[in-house]
Amino acid sequence: MARRTDPSYVARAAARGSWQIRRYELGEEPGDDLSATTTGAERIEMMWPLARDAWSFAGRSIPDYPRNQTPIQVIRPAPPSQS
Repeated sequence: MARRTDPSYVARAAARGSWQIRRYELGEEPGDDLSATTTGAERIEMMWPLARDAWSFAGRSIPDYPRNQTPIQVIRPAPPSQS
């Protein structure tokens, strides 16, 4: 365990002091919709570390190909049935 006098412990403790902490009662947590508190750009920025970690956990490298060569599958809805 790090000693409280260790400079790295002190630095980490100081960094934790700036964390924003919110407390909610069980069942009173806010929803997952961040659109009221973040911009679209901020939400995309949040996604990058998650995507990077997911590829890493899968043991694969992040694909590197042009966007126009991205493998996709288009699924069109069936036309409405006429009764």
